[in-house]
Amino acid sequence: MARNVEIKARVADLAPIEARAKAIATSGPTDIAQDDTFFGCERGRLKLRRFADGTGQLIHYHRADEGGPKVSDYVIAPTADPDALHEVLRRSNGELGRVKKQRRLYLVDNTRIHLDHVEGLGPFVELEVVLRDSETEHQGEAIAQRILRDLGIAPSQLVAGAYFDLLSQPR
Repeated sequence: MARNVEIKARVADLAPIEARAKAIATSGPTDIAQDDTFFGCERGRLKLRRFADGTGQLIHYHRADEGGPKVSDYVIAPTADPDALHEVLRRSNGELGRVKKQRRLYLVDNTRIHLDHVEGLGPFVELEVVLRDSETEHQGEAIAQRILRDLGIAPSQLVAGAYFDLLSQPR
């Protein structure tokens, strides 16, 4: 089972954050269009992620819905036929909703910096510190906090929950 420490922040403008991300990145940028469909699930969350090239990933994860750093454990199964898998999951589990986003990815060692534009929500930054087997959650949180400072993101900008949750809230 893979683990990471995640932090999500609402931002007004991605441009100044991207300039800082470029300065600290070890690789990137990579542009990725993602279309995530969430399905009913007894424990954790289940989503099918579709990519522009016609491939996809089925992702199951557990993560606390709180602000600040949070640990997520997840399993990813690639699929070459996301449309057929979508139909199976829709029929068996029920479709809860979708999240569409344009993502620009930078890497800083084992940390993924996502500069996201989420349809219906606007700009966000999401960090995922992929934990090595030898790393503790505390070490991952320290890395995430350091990168947040490097990017100029204040604690007041952090949000709880997933994009799906934010889209589901009344506006």
